[in-house]
Amino acid sequence: MNPAVPGGEPPVAAAPVALYLHVPFCISLCPYCDFVVYAGAAARGPRARVGPFLDALHAELDLRAAVLDERFGRDRPPLETVYLGGGTPSLLPADAVAALLVRVRDRFGLAEAAEVTLEANHGPDERGDTSAWRAAGVTRLSLGAQSLDAGELRRLGRRHRPADVASAVREARDAGIGSVSLDLLYDIPASTEAAWASTLDAALALAPDHLSLYALTLDDPDAEGLTGPGGDHLPTPTGARRWRAGARREQEEDRAAAQYVHATERLAAAGWRGYEISNWARPGHGDRRCSAAPARRMRDPRCRNGALRGAHARSADRPRPPPGRLPRANRP
Repeated sequence: MNPAVPGGEPPVAAAPVALYLHVPFCISLCPYCDFVVYAGAAARGPRARVGPFLDALHAELDLRAAVLDERFGRDRPPLETVYLGGGTPSLLPADAVAALLVRVRDRFGLAEAAEVTLEANHGPDERGDTSAWRAAGVTRLSLGAQSLDAGELRRLGRRHRPADVASAVREARDAGIGSVSLDLLYDIPASTEAAWASTLDAALALAPDHLSLYALTLDDPDAEGLTGPGGDHLPTPTGARRWRAGARREQEEDRAAAQYVHATERLAAAGWRGYEISNWARPGHGDRRCSAAPARRMRDPRCRNGALRGAHARSADRPRPPPGRLPRANRP
């Protein structure tokens, strides 16, 4: 009996319908982030490691596709979704993103109406060329706004301002990106219910198509045994560890619960539909299976086999589900 399906039989293996590509580079490392990220000189400049990473990623795509060819045949169904997450995938050159999507289409196949998501930061030096993303085949832009309160953004160590979020959304619309998603965090240290309500109202005023709302989770990957040779996380920097220790003291479970309840009520009143515990879509933009949350993709067998975690790729036959609670957010 499959414990994931009470009373049911083990799921029949099927060809993956989604592919997740992890791009582990950022300009700077947010103190709450425990994703696999390399920042600073590794991301830009003469010592950048982006080129060798892309070479390795193309090779890995070919290897994974060869395994699927052998297991399911070359005529298997094409992918329905592709998600470039990070990190900050918008730091990649536009031609590099285009080349990756060509390789994905050639080796895995892409359905005619496939959703192709790229995560981007908002700062003018980080968001990249939105028109070029569209030309490369990106159909959905996921923007990690986290907050639309300037003070909270500074508290979180973010580089962008609220005005940058509005500018990024406007550029995406002008470029013809058909779907725009915003990520927001609640239970930000020293936050208030009023500040959260203001951020949510400001986000709705930007008219995105999807909202992902996550309680800020300040984990300790080292204590959880997720770092080191057998882990899939990098060690937490000393400065980030100090920041998290102080930030935890300024979080409140009751406040977080109240903020979440407010969000569910506010979005329902605006006509938005919640299709996962942390994800909502406005009318006309329903759930695209396996597209919204990397955690969900890793849990879903149809998506999991296609997951490729760039810097720490694991065998498709031995996937490791992400640790922690849901909803959870440490994204940069």
